[in-house]
Amino acid sequence: MSRPVIDRAVVASKNPDKIAELETLLARHGLVREVVRGLEWPDVVEDAPTLAGNALLKARQVARSTGLPSIADDTGLEVDALGGAPGVHTARYSGPDATYQSNVDALLQALRGVEDRTARFRTVVVAILEDGTEVVAEGELIGQITRSRRGSAGFGYDPVFGVGGRTLAEMGPQEKDRVSHRARAIQALADALATHRA
Repeated sequence: MSRPVIDRAVVASKNPDKIAELETLLARHGLVREVVRGLEWPDVVEDAPTLAGNALLKARQVARSTGLPSIADDTGLEVDALGGAPGVHTARYSGPDATYQSNVDALLQALRGVEDRTARFRTVVVAILEDGTEVVAEGELIGQITRSRRGSAGFGYDPVFGVGGRTLAEMGPQEKDRVSHRARAIQALADALATHRA
């Protein structure tokens, strides 16, 4: 394997599920030699109107607070029948005290009786390198919102996001990591960083 693009970096998230998934993907692509855990930084108010804007807010705050390169992502679920909602409000769709369960409940309620259940997960990932360079990449996964939860793996909306007849929660982590929106974003980031390094 070639030398990683980034020696040490911090994943700009306090969500343990997201951190674990990103660490796996970063390791697969050999992008970071060491993901540094256990550091603290102020909570970031994610009030940008776009996914890219929120990812940049997180990455910049963590890079400033830790003095290390940082990698952040922001992911939105965009449902056609809801006009692209919840979008940037995906993590807080059911309110400020949202949980995975309450968000899924709210989504299924909003889609009661709706036939067109086409949706996409979109992830924007940002890497801030040692020299301050900001690299932005994006990944997308198109699927359908199922009518009920299926599967016990994954997190967030995975139990109701169907791809090829199964939900993301019905896939094992390795299979999900091959097809997911976040996996596609990290692949795009790897391609962008390879160009940057060249």
